[in-house]
Amino acid sequence: MRAVTFFDDGMLHEGAIVQHDGAVRLLEEPAPNGAPRLQGIVTGRFSDHHVHLQLVDHTLLAGSRLGRVVDLGADLGWIAGIAPGPRIDSADPGAARPAASIGPVAVEYAGPFLTAVGGYPSDRTWAPPGAVREIPDAASADVAVHELAAAGASVVKVVAHSVAGPVLDDKTFAAIVRAARAHDLPVVAHAEGAGQAQRAVRLGATRLAHAPFSERLTDDEIAEQAASVSWVSTLAVHADAARAVAIDNVRRFRAAGGTVLYGSDMGNGDTPVDLRDSEIAALRDAGVDGIPLLTALALVSPLAPGAAPLVLPAGDPTLARPLTLADLED
Repeated sequence: MRAVTFFDDGMLHEGAIVQHDGAVRLLEEPAPNGAPRLQGIVTGRFSDHHVHLQLVDHTLLAGSRLGRVVDLGADLGWIAGIAPGPRIDSADPGAARPAASIGPVAVEYAGPFLTAVGGYPSDRTWAPPGAVREIPDAASADVAVHELAAAGASVVKVVAHSVAGPVLDDKTFAAIVRAARAHDLPVVAHAEGAGQAQRAVRLGATRLAHAPFSERLTDDEIAEQAASVSWVSTLAVHADAARAVAIDNVRRFRAAGGTVLYGSDMGNGDTPVDLRDSEIAALRDAGVDGIPLLTALALVSPLAPGAAPLVLPAGDPTLARPLTLADLED
């Protein structure tokens, strides 16, 4: 038995690791006084809150440091097919939505981007067939969200990208939000262009798919956002100017009490099917480090059945070389 510090539910705890039935296990009870200590921190596998599995070799997830991903734009039939799992009765909006998985990685998904007719990314060659659904009016919004809920979606992705084409009008956007709430689904907004981040929040989005990068938000706007929505980071996908704006926004958002979640926008360019080290570095540039960084990353409890915890060795600030508990048997 060895004493260990583990991270769970936003806090560091004292626990123990023991060898039992030929395997090393994490226990939430502290080790006895005098037990040797494992140097480092045990944590659950990491969560990426913004991926596009249809644009990468998703089979590589099984060997990654990730334990949970949220797909924010794919053909609904395709993503449901590669991540088969139990469905729910959509007539019961409060029912739990068990995550499907690829190997040890839990997969949640939005299905297609919901966008205006002719809106982003309907004209992008990288968008697979079926990965974009154009919503012409409020009635269509209700139908679309109902179908997503029935197919096992756990979030709704809506687009507000005024730089690239038409955007949903306020009435239609609000109808998507209203329908999503009826099915207990959070709304994640791709907000790009002047004023779009504030507009998405005003209309009821609960999360931004990208930390705002089109413009520097005012301190009052930051405070309003911090009180009502969370941001998915995706800092490393931007060129220098947009990255600087996003990092500045994140730094002030965090200082105002806002919640930042790690997201890599996996599939946007040459991204690893794993934790993205450059995203970790960018988060640190924005002041997200230590416990806040682990909070942004590690939403999979190391005590959960099948969690396959990681050991972050002392002196490895990049998180690049975690061990598994199985490694400790050697």
